[in-house]
Amino acid sequence: MELRKTYFADERDDNLNEIGQPRPRSDAPGHVTGKTSYFADRTFPGLLHLKVVRSPHHHANIRSIDTSEAEKHPGVIRVLTAKDVPHNLYTILILIQVGPEDETVLADRKVSWKGEAVVAVVATSERAAQEAAAKVKVDYEVLPAVFDVLEALKPEAPQVNAHHPGNYYHYDSGDHRKVRFGDIEAGFAMADHILEQTYSSSPIEQAPTETTGCIVEPEGNDRFTCYTNTQAMFFTLDNTSIILQMPGHKLHMVGGTVGGGFGGKVDVIVEPIAILAAKLTGRPVSFIYSREEEMQISSPRAAETIILKDGVMNDGRLVARQVTGYTDAGAYSRHSPYGAQKGAAHYPGPYTVPNVWIDTYCVYTNRTPSSAMRGFGVTIADFALEVQMDKLARLIGMDPLEFRFINAYRDGDMKAHRQPTEGAALIECMQEASRVSGWPVAQKYLDMSSRSREA
Repeated sequence: MELRKTYFADERDDNLNEIGQPRPRSDAPGHVTGKTSYFADRTFPGLLHLKVVRSPHHHANIRSIDTSEAEKHPGVIRVLTAKDVPHNLYTILILIQVGPEDETVLADRKVSWKGEAVVAVVATSERAAQEAAAKVKVDYEVLPAVFDVLEALKPEAPQVNAHHPGNYYHYDSGDHRKVRFGDIEAGFAMADHILEQTYSSSPIEQAPTETTGCIVEPEGNDRFTCYTNTQAMFFTLDNTSIILQMPGHKLHMVGGTVGGGFGGKVDVIVEPIAILAAKLTGRPVSFIYSREEEMQISSPRAAETIILKDGVMNDGRLVARQVTGYTDAGAYSRHSPYGAQKGAAHYPGPYTVPNVWIDTYCVYTNRTPSSAMRGFGVTIADFALEVQMDKLARLIGMDPLEFRFINAYRDGDMKAHRQPTEGAALIECMQEASRVSGWPVAQKYLDMSSRSREA
């Protein structure tokens, strides 16, 4: 039976009138009165605290780990190393067939970024756990490191991740994602002007008010409840199940309010090791990042390098666009292969270009593993594309808004990845922007429509 909602005329009008109207957030009263409950507000008798020993090196082999002094420290209940983790190798997106598994929960033979987790210490207080962690002795053989994507792709570069030869992520299409549309050489040959520019960004930390963390409570019968501020509840549940080799029905994830995330809390980082600690000790365990850890250890937005080459006619028509994009994954994949793939689909921008050639690479360096943040794979691409559009308009002496009107895609236009444009509204958005900002454009652009190129 198919259920459909019927809208009456006055109801449709009410829905349209919501646009542009201020509406209070439903959760705002709880936030401003202090009534909102966060995961860390919970307390449990006998709560243990987990702290992690992290690599001080960007790249090194682990010769040996000595936890004997830490285990003797007052208040220490358990010390965990890689051998305690049932399935120590994982990657978050294996759930959607993005692999291979390339990251360890706790490093065993090698560390590939400064801050990588090596040992977990569980104690009766945060102070005891921190003091005991300082007593863990790890013997490292420091290796050469690489921090730039273009340097990482050179034949002589250090191999960052053994699961990704050549420091590339290997897609089913090869060592990068490709988009091919039209004849790029013919497009450049006919262009009146060619502009090639390189744009780059640095990693960006999400800096949430609430740091990453969770509290795990054993429920008996080998079941565990994990109170977490993850933004990706089912990724966390399923990856934890794989890492701990436990059926999902034994794991109860409780989310709720997230004190700021912006994509930074989609990685499965704290939950598996905290649940393992609760399983091995039989007591509730808290694992919460300090502010220092949040700023230095959590996954930032990836650094990106984008090389844009455009061919344009004197009348303003874009006739060729070639893009080479590099996404810096850091030492492990996490969400970066997906981000690079999104970039490949997005780089033509909201413009109809008859000849397009795109290559995007996900590259491994000895930096903090990067991941999601607010439209990752697209946001920095938009910055590069729109700065490039302004430069192209200046190059041919055209108003930058009118230049965009000429190239904006419209319904029926074929996109570079061979999907016809539907529901376009860029023309109308620019017309409204022109009106409200007082930016004058010629009447012919105000007469345009996204519905047809005839208008």
